[in-house]
Amino acid sequence: MCGRYVIVTKIVEVEKRFQVEAEPGLIDFLPRFNLGPGSKGLVITDAQPDTLQSYIFGYTPFWSKKKLYIFNARAEGDKNKENDMTYAGAKEIFLKPMFRHSIRSKRCLIIADAFIEGPEKEKLSKPYLVYLRNKKRPFAFAGLWDEWADKSTGEVHHGYAIITTMPNEVTAAVGHHRSPVILDSSREKEWLSPDAELQDVLSMLDPYPASEMNAYPISADIKDPREEGKELIMPIGEPLFKETEIQLYEELRLEGMGMTTGRRGRLYQN
Repeated sequence: MCGRYVIVTKIVEVEKRFQVEAEPGLIDFLPRFNLGPGSKGLVITDAQPDTLQSYIFGYTPFWSKKKLYIFNARAEGDKNKENDMTYAGAKEIFLKPMFRHSIRSKRCLIIADAFIEGPEKEKLSKPYLVYLRNKKRPFAFAGLWDEWADKSTGEVHHGYAIITTMPNEVTAAVGHHRSPVILDSSREKEWLSPDAELQDVLSMLDPYPASEMNAYPISADIKDPREEGKELIMPIGEPLFKETEIQLYEELRLEGMGMTTGRRGRLYQN
């Protein structure tokens, strides 16, 4: 499961990194140290690959009779129920009715600087901040999006979900049984391409190399979705794997200012 993440990089830097232009109003997008389902996050969709947009973290398929907040989608579909990190079988997300349309034609990049994860049992009572080494941020989760219309009110809901896959050595060391799919920067444009073959799309749904990731423990205060602020990502212990120097927290703290509160809603993982 990946239900909380961090995005504090300034909009102008996100534009530069992904070679896009932000939609009007996004220049005031507040840093988020605890972005969870029901809140708005930054995405780049296959429908508008040159535009940075703000969608709701929480996916509802177009055919649903009610609004949902599905925040994760399993790459393996119904396969690998044991979440074996050595699994090398089929990625059958395309067989799931919930996602079979979006995996083919409604893919997106979900912009992030880090994500929050905890052990399978303790969950966010024992959270870790997981990040990419060597200042590789912001990065992009592999995401799916859809547009849902409330027939009773006319409200249009643009929501997204993060695709998850098998754990790697870092998320396994945290004690979690899944990993969000982080795309290699060289394949981000291919992920958004309408010409990408399904087989090639599915080939991207592997764990990110653990050698390029690390994690450190943070306060359990982050489990409250109403909490925000840079203090939430302050390390309270050593990184899981030794590095020459750890500067992530200081960089995020200096870049991120302000607070915001996400909306509550009905939350789902898949």
